[in-house]
Amino acid sequence: MEETVAVTNTLGTDFSVIGMFMQADPIVKAVMLGLAVASIWSWAVIIEKAMTFRKLKTKARRFEEAFWSGKPLDDLYSRTKGSADHPMAKVFVAAMSEFGRGRQQTAGFAPGAQERIDKVMRVTVDRELDKTERQLPVLATIGSAAPFVGLFGTVWGIMNAFQGIAETGDANLAVVAPGIAEALFATAIGLVAAIPAVVGYNRYSAALNAYAVRLEGFAGEFSTLLSRRLDGAA
Repeated sequence: MEETVAVTNTLGTDFSVIGMFMQADPIVKAVMLGLAVASIWSWAVIIEKAMTFRKLKTKARRFEEAFWSGKPLDDLYSRTKGSADHPMAKVFVAAMSEFGRGRQQTAGFAPGAQERIDKVMRVTVDRELDKTERQLPVLATIGSAAPFVGLFGTVWGIMNAFQGIAETGDANLAVVAPGIAEALFATAIGLVAAIPAVVGYNRYSAALNAYAVRLEGFAGEFSTLLSRRLDGAA
C-alpha cells in the first residue's frame, strides 16, 4: 500500500491545467509547449490575414471607384504611381508604365506592345498574390500536424501510466488517472491548435481565391481598355 501511495504521489493528483503540465513527463511537456507555440503562431497568422484582406477589399473598392469614374487614366496614373500600396494599384501602375514606355520609344507603338503590357500585368498579379498568400501554408501545416503531435503526447503519457501499473502491480484508478489525464490533455491542446488553424486556412484560402478572381478580372478589363487605345493610335 505504501508503494502504491508513493507512485500516486509521483504521478500527481493536481488536475488543473498548470498542475497537469507541471506533473507531466518531460517529453509530454515538450509536446504541450510545442503545441502551445503552434497555437499562438496560428492565431497570429489568422489575425494578420483578417486585417490584410479587410484592407485589400477596402482599397480595391476605392481604387475601382476612381478607375471607373470616367476621369482620364493618365491623371489616375500620375496620382497613383508613387503611392501604389495594394495589388490592384500596382497592376495598374505596371501596365501604365509599360504603356508609356512603348509610346515614348516610337512615334506610335512598337509591334507587340499589347503582349508586353499583358505580360507585365500577369507577372505583377502573380507576384502580388504570392505575397498575399504568405503564411497561409503555416495554417495548413499546423492544422494537419497538430492532432498527430498531440496524439504522440497522449501515447507517451499512457505508456507512462502503464509503467506505473507495472511498477505497483495495481490498476487502481488512483494510480492511472493522473497519467491518463495528462496524456489526454496533450490531445486536447493538439485539437485547440489544429481546429482554428484549419478553419482559418479554409476561410482565407477562399478569400485569396476570391480576391485573385477580382484582381485578374480587373487586369483583363484594363487590358481591353489599353488595347482599344493602342488600336486607336495605330
